[in-house]
Amino acid sequence: MGLLPCPCPLPCHSHTNRESQSQSHSNRLQSYSSIPSLSSQPSLPSVPSLTSPFQQQEQAPTTHHHCLGTLKAHSSYVSSLALAGKFLFSGSSNSEIRAWSRDTSVETPTDNLVATGNGAVKSLVVLGDKLFSAHQDHKIRIWKIDNNTLVKRYECIAMLPTLNDRFIRCFSANNYVEVRRHKKCTWVHHVDTVSALANSRDGSLLYSASWDRTFKIWRTSNFRCLESVKNAHDDAINALVVSHDGFVYTGSADKKIKVWKKHAEEKKHSLMATLEKHKSAVNALALSSDGSVLYSGACDRSILVWERDYNITGNGSEHMMLMGALRGHNKAILCLAVVSDLVCSGSADNTIWIWKRGNEKSYTCLAVLEGHKKPVKCLTAVVDRDNVIENSESGTSYLVYSGGLDCDIKIWHIWVPFLQNF
Repeated sequence: MGLLPCPCPLPCHSHTNRESQSQSHSNRLQSYSSIPSLSSQPSLPSVPSLTSPFQQQEQAPTTHHHCLGTLKAHSSYVSSLALAGKFLFSGSSNSEIRAWSRDTSVETPTDNLVATGNGAVKSLVVLGDKLFSAHQDHKIRIWKIDNNTLVKRYECIAMLPTLNDRFIRCFSANNYVEVRRHKKCTWVHHVDTVSALANSRDGSLLYSASWDRTFKIWRTSNFRCLESVKNAHDDAINALVVSHDGFVYTGSADKKIKVWKKHAEEKKHSLMATLEKHKSAVNALALSSDGSVLYSGACDRSILVWERDYNITGNGSEHMMLMGALRGHNKAILCLAVVSDLVCSGSADNTIWIWKRGNEKSYTCLAVLEGHKKPVKCLTAVVDRDNVIENSESGTSYLVYSGGLDCDIKIWHIWVPFLQNF
């Protein structure tokens, strides 16, 4: 249990059996130029590609990357990840939440199970000393984090909607909504799996999205539900992200991405734009650090890149302009993560692709990370400020954490050199 070293990323010439050789090969990291075309037919052919295999072979920098290790403890697939300080938190499909030390030189204790909910843990968000978890049982749970130990069980201090929130809503008929034929409940309830969580820039608000086609806004100081946007989509909402300036982006199984905003003079969020280019369910969304670029991943195998048009002030769909697609995966995109100018994508094809945004809004695939034996379900990434390597002054070091349906969490180290005009 704990951190297991990954096999050597290059073929070894030592005496190994066929099984270990096969495992070593499956864990190799390949640069884009070394892999063949993964699909003879491009996904979303009407959308221009932002990458060119021929240009990438000539321009891609020498990127160093390897798997630092594999975290093993979950007995069911890893469905969510979150970084907070010195800890990595992971949620699984059997309702477990585990805490891991981010220091790979420290062995995580055998019993690192810190919380257990009910149903799959679909999303995790950390705010200060609180961990918010979204579950398949329609609830959001709030746990008090202990920053001093990995073996102590966390206390569940609240569950959303709270009993008090439900009680004060139950007396007015106006607070009830029909959730299915002949059945009603108060609007503060999610009535299906809570699929995604996000927080506002100042941490005062928590946003939740659900397969019940709604998203809700909660005040984190008293856990009260402030707003519920019903029928936000025509099908389940799978992803939600929030920009620093308050725009809310929701991605759905109805193939659409919607943009929402609550203006200062308004009490509720209103629909600003609907982005329609994907041809299948939208599974993942991610924003650049400044909120100007939105990335969306879907079952159509493409990652679409949308850029904010700051000249648009109306409610038209021009709020985000489609710039093009990142192609390479040969199965559905399941998760996305952005750190600095890198975009990480995880797929049902068991791989993780690392893309770098360059000049003139072009993108280059720096690496394809192979090692998971089943689809990659969740990702998170961070600049690695603690791991100083040789010639670190000439490049940037990153850590990427991935969770898969193989029940493993893998830690990847990536070093990207600084290059002019890249």
